[in-house]
Amino acid sequence: MERMSTESAASSDRPVEVIVLNGASSSGKTTLAVALQDILEGSWLIFGIDTLISALPLKLLNMHEDASIGARPREHEVTEGGIAFGADGEITVGPEFERLEAAWLNGLACIAATGTRLILDEVFLSGALSQGRLRRSLAGRNVAWIGVTCDADVAIQRERVRGDRVVGGFERQFTRVHEGVHYDLVVDTTSRPANEIAQQIAAHVLNSSS
Repeated sequence: MERMSTESAASSDRPVEVIVLNGASSSGKTTLAVALQDILEGSWLIFGIDTLISALPLKLLNMHEDASIGARPREHEVTEGGIAFGADGEITVGPEFERLEAAWLNGLACIAATGTRLILDEVFLSGALSQGRLRRSLAGRNVAWIGVTCDADVAIQRERVRGDRVVGGFERQFTRVHEGVHYDLVVDTTSRPANEIAQQIAAHVLNSSS
């Protein structure tokens, strides 16, 4: 895996407007995002890749029968071009998903442009390419790019305890989501409580805004 960089990906005299948390499934991003909401000044909205997937028509969701640990979508016809989850945790996306994702990213940019602050819970399946797409959509915004990591054995246990994760999701994603991605800060959720890590990120956001 290419070494993650913590070189500053963005700098501005303006306050941080968007916090991007990127990491593999079950690395602790969602819990961390909620902890950030609790301690950051003002109102921050949480969105992410799961928000987009939950908004898709079921026909664009192709999940192998052995892919899910627990919850599964109802039976439905599948059309090509959406997002597919394999039994081994592999995720592939088609052109219709990519089109909708582009619209989604532009929508997030429009929300941020109103002055509404965002926490984005992301999984960069294409590493640096995914970051590039999001960066272009958020051009003009002051963004804090945060890498979220976790030891594999802990994340895999989280997958099974939660019961709504894709089998093998972390193992498939934990290297590729960080490849070539530039961060302002990298945090590890293996053993530290979410509120402690959130305080660290909040301090970074405050320093970046001063």
